[in-house]
Amino acid sequence: MTLSRLTVLSAALPLLGLLSPASAQSGQDHQYVLDLGAGVMAQPRYPGSDETIFVPYPLIAVSKFFLPGYGQIDENASTRRLSIYPSFNYIGKRNSSDSNELKGLDDVDWALEAGLGVSYRYDWIRGFAEVRQGFNGYSGQVAQFGIDLIGNPTEDLELRFGPRAGWGSKNYMDTYFGINASEATASPLYDKAYKADAGFDTVGLAGSATYDLTDDWKLHALVGWDRLVGDAGNSPIVKEGSENQYYAGTGITYRFAFDLF
Repeated sequence: MTLSRLTVLSAALPLLGLLSPASAQSGQDHQYVLDLGAGVMAQPRYPGSDETIFVPYPLIAVSKFFLPGYGQIDENASTRRLSIYPSFNYIGKRNSSDSNELKGLDDVDWALEAGLGVSYRYDWIRGFAEVRQGFNGYSGQVAQFGIDLIGNPTEDLELRFGPRAGWGSKNYMDTYFGINASEATASPLYDKAYKADAGFDTVGLAGSATYDLTDDWKLHALVGWDRLVGDAGNSPIVKEGSENQYYAGTGITYRFAFDLF
């Protein structure tokens, strides 16, 4: 089972907004407000696959955060703001038995990616960049860049849509799109080695919707398409699978509000 890095990035929301400090509480407001939930995603079995699988994924968003000595950070206080937030992703193990296209290839262990993202929103448009370091399955870096157009057709509904681009380091690219000499010898499909160098590996589009069912419950939906490009798109693994990668998911969150100080 693999969880696409674009999936998690699209679900991630800013943790800390760099806003002017405000009072710790205003009326019935709380110091900390976070939305927690889960969903299910339909996505390619592995990067470059033409098979679809369903996987669970978490939904986490922090919209208010109180820093002692600084004050209240409210992500919803303004539609013009700079935000810094953590970015995580999990990629499940890729087994050679997962697909006929992987026969003879080495298994790739699960990988955890951790890093930071920065975004800037100006009214109805938001741009972001995220960089993460990979651990265990590969040791390298990945990045994603995107722009969202934001609309609110109704008071309870928010829509976001925009372009995406992904970049991977040499180790990441070679792990998921490369073929070494021993794999080429063992594989019934690939007769020669293939090296994938660092570079942009995806371009695409993503859209999301959030609907307020109640003050606390929110329904989320996500759809997207990525085109594998560069050394990733030219990989024999991808040629046997698909350069077009589609994903869609839905989930629900519950809002928790509390005080610590």
